[in-house]
Amino acid sequence: MTIPSQFDAKAAEQKWYDYWMKNNFFHSEPDHREPYTIVIPPPNVTGVLHMGHMLNNTIQDVLIRRARLKGFNACWVPGTDHASIATEAKVVAKLKQEGINKNDLTRDEFLKHAWEWTDKYGGVILEQLKKLGASCDWERTKFTMDPDMSASVIRSFVDLYNKGLIYRGYRMVNWDPEAKTTLSDEEVNHEERQGKLYYLKYKIEGSEDYLTIATTRPETILGDSAICINPNDERYSHLKGKKAIVPIVNRVIPIIFDEYVDVEFGTGCLKVTPAHDVNDKELGERHNLEIIDIFNDDATLNSFGLHYEGKDRFVVREEISEELEAAGYMEKIEIHINKVGTSERTKAVIEPRLSDQWFLKMEELAKPAIKAVLETEEVKLYPKRFDNTYRHWMENIRDWNISRQLWWGQQIPAYFYGDGKEDFVVAETKEEALELAKAKTGNATLTTNDLKQDADALDTWFSSWLWPMAVFGGITNPENEDFKYYYPTNDLVTGPDILFFWVARMIVAGYEYTGEKPFNNVYLTGLVRDKQRRKMSKSLGNSPDPLDLIEKFGADGVRVGLLLSASAGNDIMFDEELCNQGKAFSNKIWNAFRLIKGWEVSDIAQPDHSKKAIAWYEAKLQKTLAEIEDHFEKYRISDALMAIYKLVWDDFCSWFLEMIKPAYQAPIDRVTYEKAIEMLENNLKLLHPFMPFLTEEIWQYIAERTPDEALIISEWPELKAIDNDIIAGFEVAAEVISGIRTIRKDKNIAFKDAISLMVVNNDKATDYFDTIITKLGNVDGLEYVNEAVNGALTFRVKSNEYFIPVAGAVNVEEEIAKLTEELNYNKGFLQSVQKKLSNEKFVNSAPEKVVAIEKQKEADALAKIATIEQSLASLS
Repeated sequence: MTIPSQFDAKAAEQKWYDYWMKNNFFHSEPDHREPYTIVIPPPNVTGVLHMGHMLNNTIQDVLIRRARLKGFNACWVPGTDHASIATEAKVVAKLKQEGINKNDLTRDEFLKHAWEWTDKYGGVILEQLKKLGASCDWERTKFTMDPDMSASVIRSFVDLYNKGLIYRGYRMVNWDPEAKTTLSDEEVNHEERQGKLYYLKYKIEGSEDYLTIATTRPETILGDSAICINPNDERYSHLKGKKAIVPIVNRVIPIIFDEYVDVEFGTGCLKVTPAHDVNDKELGERHNLEIIDIFNDDATLNSFGLHYEGKDRFVVREEISEELEAAGYMEKIEIHINKVGTSERTKAVIEPRLSDQWFLKMEELAKPAIKAVLETEEVKLYPKRFDNTYRHWMENIRDWNISRQLWWGQQIPAYFYGDGKEDFVVAETKEEALELAKAKTGNATLTTNDLKQDADALDTWFSSWLWPMAVFGGITNPENEDFKYYYPTNDLVTGPDILFFWVARMIVAGYEYTGEKPFNNVYLTGLVRDKQRRKMSKSLGNSPDPLDLIEKFGADGVRVGLLLSASAGNDIMFDEELCNQGKAFSNKIWNAFRLIKGWEVSDIAQPDHSKKAIAWYEAKLQKTLAEIEDHFEKYRISDALMAIYKLVWDDFCSWFLEMIKPAYQAPIDRVTYEKAIEMLENNLKLLHPFMPFLTEEIWQYIAERTPDEALIISEWPELKAIDNDIIAGFEVAAEVISGIRTIRKDKNIAFKDAISLMVVNNDKATDYFDTIITKLGNVDGLEYVNEAVNGALTFRVKSNEYFIPVAGAVNVEEEIAKLTEELNYNKGFLQSVQKKLSNEKFVNSAPEKVVAIEKQKEADALAKIATIEQSLASLS
């Protein structure tokens, strides 16, 4: 079989992925083996592959491929999330381009368009993951809107409602005017922004006096219901029982007194707008105030907005401030920094809004999940520092607003049979709802036509919090074989930004529905940033296209480049040069393989140096294997890769192959050759989780293999006893070889010219590797002596002295002259350093670090002088 001179990544990637798929290596069914299960954090169905996905899924693929090699029944379940807000927004935008208004469609008509869009674009990201090498069980692919997945969500809702944990309430919620839906508190980001503080004058009814009130939102005066003052504020005690007049609106509103108002803040007077502020709503309820909602669902003003009706809130803010100023109601305007809530999904500024919504009580549900992570550690977070973040969120948890004013998603299974707020029943089907409604009302004549289902959809996270259970049918059929075998899952790999949105909620759901954790470990990746530490994003234009990177560097190169710097929880400063490093590593391995396969093999005796090289490399591989196992156990994936990288690049390619390489045009003995292949195969097994395509390509070139012998399903190397003595012995031998090579380079002694080496073995170093030293140093005679050798170049390794006789190799007189010049320079340098250190003023006043640097210079100079003097002594 002819081996190409270069590794063709593109051809290999297509060939071996097709081969793995054809042989069904990714698929798992319950059997006698121990399962190892990962569920993918389902990317949005609207999404395309970005650098965060690349990192996250590469780590998952490393874990699943390693588990497969270690003999586990590895199952990686892929899938996508229906992403209610994002998908509905894309479908609405597409319809708009076609001249269709969503409001002109029925729900069923809109959903038809949504499903058409999903069927066309929804699988893009999963196909892209295949380019990366993701070895998911594609037969198990799930979508959160699949019929069985939706059935799980509906059953969960009904179950929690029947337990009294879900309730319907008229509450102040976070309204996203762009997506036109409510959001949970966790989906709102609070950003500091520079705005203005407007001081407005409210006239006192029947008087020329006025109150000054500061507000950041002058447009909301149109919804004012009262002025509130602290009852202990003596400045305004004379206003009890009085009323004020809202500027422009001319609405007469009461002046109320409540200790909620901070006497020290602003003017001590607060305008109360119960429809547009959660605290104002509480004041309104206590004082029975009118609720005036001035906004449409897109944050334009409604009929309460008077002549501003139909205009955007921010346009009105500017225009009404000008009108207030012109009418004499504006006392002053100040620059003001305040926190503004924005939608995590659309980035729109959130409007507090009163509406009927569905909520899930979280306080009791959260307790087992808190205990599992923070007390019993049944679920471990990596890195552990995220325990504190988890604690803060979970111990301050609020009821979860789970309803969304959207059509794309699971429709809430509540059915109304009357006009009252409590005239509803909750059931999995309309038929079940009818029976409940008949029983509740005593009206046997009711039909399904009398029932109207709640129009809202459930929050997408309410679907995905069931993911580890629902993908195996654990909600609708908890006794099925798959669920009992694969659940709980093993590892979850995700970003810390959804630790609460998703991870914590899955833990909550797991304990609520199964009494068990959903997974054992959570590996939290960092964010991928550019060299300037900026988060990668489309808007900044600093995020490369992952598929372009794969095209340029190969999937293996990109995977290695990402993982070399991806320590758990720490952000990654991404640079394309990392991928280039990964590509260079691929080339190094390929060339090492070609070198071995290029040797002529003969049935000759095995040289001693080859026998010892094999013994050393086997020990080194075992030591590295132990390190790798430890790194994986602690989820230090980057460290595991670096250990393998050094083993292969330094130990295998740079040392081992050099030790066993036969002389020019000479054959290699069969025993050594077969051991070299065995060592290469072990390397490929360790590398496979990180570099699946390259390793499978080389594996299949080494020998003709049946599908049962493919690398992807081979066996992980067995961990055996480590011979630390042989490893330590070679470290000394390597230093000796480096010393010889340094002298050859410095003195221009060609490698083809053999040299002699004499050793004063003060350190009682082993002579085990002497045959390797003679081979790699081209030493034709290695002799142990009792004293220094004259007329020789010298170097030290630990306390051992090594001498290379130079007769005929170098011009002794020239060498003495050169060394003398170097000695004089170093003595002069030492003198200048010691002069500085003898200066008490410098030592006492200079920074400690600066003094330490000078002392190190002194020590280095002394050591160099001693070495030169020793060399001169040996030459004289």
